[in-house]
Amino acid sequence: MLVTLAAVVAVSWYVSRQISGLRTLQTDLTDRYRKDSLQLLRIQNDLNSVALAMRDMLDNDSGYPLTAWAAQFERIRADLEDALRIEEQVAVARRTPEESRYLASSMEQFWDAADRMFALARSGQDAEARAQIRLSLQARQASLTTNVARLLVENNEREEQTARRVQDIYNDVQRQIQWFLGATLTAILLTSLYLIRSNRRVFAEMESLSERRRELAQQMIATREATLQHISRELHDDLGQVLTAMGSMLSRAGRQAPDDSALRSDLREVREIAQSTLEKVRALSQTLHPSMLEQAGLEKTVEWYLSTVERQLGLTVTYERTGSSATVDEAVGIHVYRVLQEALNNVARHSGATRAWVRLRLAADVLELDIEDRGTGLDAGPPRHGLGIVTMRERAELVGGTIEFVRPPEGGTLVRLSIPLLDDEIAR
Repeated sequence: MLVTLAAVVAVSWYVSRQISGLRTLQTDLTDRYRKDSLQLLRIQNDLNSVALAMRDMLDNDSGYPLTAWAAQFERIRADLEDALRIEEQVAVARRTPEESRYLASSMEQFWDAADRMFALARSGQDAEARAQIRLSLQARQASLTTNVARLLVENNEREEQTARRVQDIYNDVQRQIQWFLGATLTAILLTSLYLIRSNRRVFAEMESLSERRRELAQQMIATREATLQHISRELHDDLGQVLTAMGSMLSRAGRQAPDDSALRSDLREVREIAQSTLEKVRALSQTLHPSMLEQAGLEKTVEWYLSTVERQLGLTVTYERTGSSATVDEAVGIHVYRVLQEALNNVARHSGATRAWVRLRLAADVLELDIEDRGTGLDAGPPRHGLGIVTMRERAELVGGTIEFVRPPEGGTLVRLSIPLLDDEIAR
């Protein structure tokens, strides 16, 4: 890979350099030659216009005074000066100082002679003015035209030379690319064979690691559920029985105390505290591991849990259930319950919403659970990869289902759990 990369970098640098030179030739030279030729043609056209004007001025039958052409000469002069200025800027071949001075001085001499000719015409000396045209202006115009034509020929020759150089660079780059492609294809073939072998080994290791990760996740979730179930039973059975016995003993002691005794009032207050603590312990026991899931099923457990959410989490939950009644296997039901529990905890902790919607749908072969809120949503901050979301994904995968975290059009977050139900997981 390093050899292939080095070859690609080296040849790419070479090709880039060649193409850069080609771009310089095409853009900086060819375009400038073209622009230079256009300006020379413009100058030549202006000189031809001057020649035609002088021919008409020498025509005695025209009936126009010589001064009538003064405005036309001024327009041609302005255009010539602009064309000469642009041509000097875009010219590729730099002329010698003598050549530049010759062209500039020839142009100045021509317009000086033209000014003297119009001065004679304005003073009424038409014959002398026409003689000036024949003897001086026409000769100077012809000399300028010849000089511009020579520059055009030189410019065209240089443009042809540039075109040949561009073609040579194209051919050289093409040969280099063909050689490079052959070498690169050979290197890619050898590298691909090596990568295929390496990838197979890597994929096998990844598959093994993924399988071990799934097994570890299952063990962690199973251990967690067993621990929560054990704590739940300890709270319900041991501590619950102790609190129940304390309540009975306080009740008996209260009945033995006189009616107007302060002790009777204190005992009643302590018994009420014990009863309240017993109810909290039972609620905590159900939250840790809902024993009613085994007794009443998933639907009743969901209804009971949602009835405690507003008191525990401060959320107002709207619950909707659709589909026919079904008894879901406990192994599936506990994961559905945990996903619901974790999703509502996330709503209370992270979304900033005070209301949530829970929808449970039971179809012939699928169970769907939606938990939706109108809070800040998943896009409001950096993505969270906490243990809760990871665990929800693992639980969905353990029962062969899928879980999605999407942003509804109304905003907020929608958690959608979908679990296929097999024949031995559901009874009707």
